[in-house]
Amino acid sequence: MYAVIKTGGKQYKVAAGELLKVETLVAEVGNTVSFDEVLMVADGDQIKVGAPVVAGATVTAEVVAHGRGDKIRIIKHRRRKHYHKEQGHRQNFTQVKITAIQGV
Repeated sequence: MYAVIKTGGKQYKVAAGELLKVETLVAEVGNTVSFDEVLMVADGDQIKVGAPVVAGATVTAEVVAHGRGDKIRIIKHRRRKHYHKEQGHRQNFTQVKITAIQGV
């Protein structure tokens, strides 16, 4: 059984027991979170597609950790103009473990 959920402006295909890095969630480590925006639920040959979400379907997950991703280097350079700019960015994330998928 798997589902497609939407969180943080992105869509993820998830299954029970998976570890997933999503945009930062406001939850303590060890707490459970529930994703209500379930776009699709599939169980073998039975597939339910929402318009836009599947009514009554939820995905529950446990917060494992909070962290920051790898540094991304942004370099801007204009040749022959004495312009050179470097910038870095590290995106925050929350790592969750999918515990259950309830598809009605």
